[in-house]
Amino acid sequence: MKLSIKKILIVLIFFVAGNYVTYGQSYELGSPSKDTKLIVKVNSEKELVYSIEQKGSPILAWSDLGLQLKKKVIGRNIRVQKQKKRSVKQQLAWTLGENSTITNHFNELTLFCQSSGIDFQVVFRAFNGSIAFRYIVPKQTQLVSEEIQKELSTFNFTDNYTLYQYNQESVFTPLAIDSLIKTCDFPATLVSQKYYVSIGEAENNSYTKAELTKGKLANSLAVAFLKDSVRLTTDLATPWRTVSIANNAIGLHQFSDLPYRLSKRFGDTIPTWIKPGKVVRLSLNTQDGITGIDFAAAHNFQYILFDAGWYGPEFRSASDPTQIIPELDLHRVIQYGKEKGIGVILYVNKVGLRAHLDEILPLYKKWGVAGFKFGFVDGLSQEGIVWLNNAIKKTLDYGFILNIHDNYKPTGLSHTYPNLLTQEGIRGNENAPDAYHNMVLPFTRFLAGAADYTYCYPNSVKSFANKLLVSKGQQLALSVVYFSPLQAIFWYGNPADYTNETEIEFFKYVPTVWDESHYLQGEIGKYISVARRKGTTWYLGNATGFSDWEGNLSLDFLTSNKTYKMTIFEDDETKGIRKRVLELKKGYQLAINLKAKGGQAITLEEVNR
Repeated sequence: MKLSIKKILIVLIFFVAGNYVTYGQSYELGSPSKDTKLIVKVNSEKELVYSIEQKGSPILAWSDLGLQLKKKVIGRNIRVQKQKKRSVKQQLAWTLGENSTITNHFNELTLFCQSSGIDFQVVFRAFNGSIAFRYIVPKQTQLVSEEIQKELSTFNFTDNYTLYQYNQESVFTPLAIDSLIKTCDFPATLVSQKYYVSIGEAENNSYTKAELTKGKLANSLAVAFLKDSVRLTTDLATPWRTVSIANNAIGLHQFSDLPYRLSKRFGDTIPTWIKPGKVVRLSLNTQDGITGIDFAAAHNFQYILFDAGWYGPEFRSASDPTQIIPELDLHRVIQYGKEKGIGVILYVNKVGLRAHLDEILPLYKKWGVAGFKFGFVDGLSQEGIVWLNNAIKKTLDYGFILNIHDNYKPTGLSHTYPNLLTQEGIRGNENAPDAYHNMVLPFTRFLAGAADYTYCYPNSVKSFANKLLVSKGQQLALSVVYFSPLQAIFWYGNPADYTNETEIEFFKYVPTVWDESHYLQGEIGKYISVARRKGTTWYLGNATGFSDWEGNLSLDFLTSNKTYKMTIFEDDETKGIRKRVLELKKGYQLAINLKAKGGQAITLEEVNR
């Protein structure tokens, strides 16, 4: 059938208009407060790009989106087929966090796209101060045997920023973005003259470990795979990439629960057997196990830990985690712990986990073990992360709390698997971090989630001088400043040696999860003050870097018309701990006069008259 000239013109107009919508139109998404704005468009080269503004100021210029496959590129020669928007506002109860309630309020835009014959989606969420995005690639015939070789996401900043570069358990090196030679872990913190920015990651349960590398443009960062590519064997949702913006350093703390907000929620109720708490590590023999349980019970700890070696040399395949070394009567210790209300956590290295996990899960349940500590896992490759995700779920199904050590870093999966109380992925106290490092951590690594810092507090016999480069007061303060539902205290110490009861008294009181938290004052690398509430009692941690800190803290977070007893645990002139007590009310100005590398821990208890 022949078409008339008029019909041909109509068809051409429709075709041109359709392509104009695809290649010319921009898609906007604002945060609930309208202060944070995302713009997405298909540029003149038919590439999908995005930009971010904060209160009208550009943060990211046009930055790339997409995925590089072996033979095709997702995100080039693109057609946006449709868009979908929604808004969500939730109040989520969360008893294992820094606050007992998580506010999850965002606007969402999903673009349904086609590129290189492949259907995919890009999902964007706008929170107040944050933009998050991820790619969703459904399983398709043309993706059989395909893999993602590179993620094309970039972050092209409009200003000069200093990046606090680090990898896994390394130190932090502040440098200009354009001076970046190595890679940098998520979350990455950047500072300009105007803004503090965190680039983060959430819900990595089936991807590979990605890091940030220098981009092709000035002041630009790009996503780089650390170890391997990503196989597309099933429907894939990539991890969320997040960009969070604050006006000051302590403002970054409002985004520390963002990985939780972006991860699938376990359910409305956390199982009662998942109990946070403090743990003490013990020597591998029966008597120290019994003594350690008595110590834990007397000092309001909830767990003891038998670390590497309880079933033999951890890296030898011949070491069997179903067998116990002769020096340790583990069954007697576990039973004694139950009588005292103290749980026993067992360490298992990746060699033993890979060979015996399905065997030891029911076995340890029969023994009465409370939890696992995974050691030297692979948190760097897709295969390792998929294995870990499955292993975490298995420990949840069997009723074990979990602590994952070494290179593994959180991405919010504790919201999906609440038994995952903590993980390492941090340069902790056993690596002898200095005061500068300690003052960088609250504004960097801790924005990803809980971390097991492994405190090496001195006792009456050993000072741990080669490990402890800050004051005792700072060690006390950090137990408030650093968040971890499972806190390892006295990492290298023998419980029998802790006769310095006055110095360690604060550790009896401090909780590990909180009802309310506030970052009061702070600057990266210099000082920090954090206030947290459990019930009606407040706890404060104040600490410094390499310089003295003098100032005032207003205690406006206290309840009006209430009197509080404030107990201060602080450094004295003899390198010990001094205790002071006074009464006060809301609005009290607390004078801060801390020496370099020092700190103080404070309790504020309501006085009933």
